[in-house]
Amino acid sequence: MIIQDEKELNILKTGSSLLASVLSELEKAAKPGIKTQELDELARDLILKSGAKPAFLGYKPKGAKEGYPATLCVSLNDEIVHGLPSERIIQNGDLVSLDLGLNYKGYFSDMAVTLAMGKIKKREQSLIKTSKDGLDFAIKQIKPGIKTGDLGFLIQSFVEKKGFFVVKELVGHGIGKVPQEFPYLPNWGKRKEGTELKEGMILAVELMISEKQTEIETLPDGWTIKTADNSLSSHFEHTIAIRKQGAEILTTIPNS
Repeated sequence: MIIQDEKELNILKTGSSLLASVLSELEKAAKPGIKTQELDELARDLILKSGAKPAFLGYKPKGAKEGYPATLCVSLNDEIVHGLPSERIIQNGDLVSLDLGLNYKGYFSDMAVTLAMGKIKKREQSLIKTSKDGLDFAIKQIKPGIKTGDLGFLIQSFVEKKGFFVVKELVGHGIGKVPQEFPYLPNWGKRKEGTELKEGMILAVELMISEKQTEIETLPDGWTIKTADNSLSSHFEHTIAIRKQGAEILTTIPNS
C-alpha cells in the first residue's frame, strides 16, 4: 500500500509499536524449558489485551490448503520460518526465531527476531549478529527510487562477506491493509533490475540467512520451512515506511 495521509501512518505506527511491545515480552519469556505452544498462547493473550488482533491466526497465503492455526511462528535451529508452535520444549543452546504479525484497526505489521538460548558457539553468535546487522544495513539503503534488484544485491553482498548465505526462496514483502502484498523484496538481485520503491510504501523487510548455501524444504506439518541440509538459520524483520528522506522503522517501542 501507499500511505495517503498522516492519519493512516499514525494507525500503522500505533499498531507496529504494540507489536514491538508484545514481541519484547515474548523475548523475555523465551527460555529453556518453555514449550513453544506456551509462547504462542502468551502472544495471543498479549495481542488481544492490547486491543489488536493476531495477523497470522487463520491467515491463508496463496497456495495454502488451510489457514495458519497459530498466532506466533516459532522456528528453531535449522528451521527458517513459519515454525508451528507445539508441545516441543526449547532447549539450552537452541536458536529461536520468533515471527509475529498484528492487525490494528485493519492495518497490519510484521516483525521477527532470533534469540540464543543460553551459551552458543561463536559461529552461531556470528550468524545471529549478521542477520540482525544485515537487516539494519538493508533498511539504511532504502529510499525512494531504489530498485529491489539493487537492494537485494547489496544485502547479499553484505551477508556473503560475513561468510553466510541468504535464503533465496524466501522474501520480504509489502504490507498494510493485508498481511502480504506487492512489492516483494528478495535478499539477492541484480543492479538496476526489479521494482522501484516509492515514497509512502509500507514494507515488511526481512532477512533470512543460513550457515551454508542450501535448498529449503517444508516439514510434514505443512508450514515449517527448514534448511534441507540441517544447517542453522537466523531471521530478523521490521515493518517500515518509506519517507522522502529514507526508511522509517515502525516496529519500535516509543522512547525505548
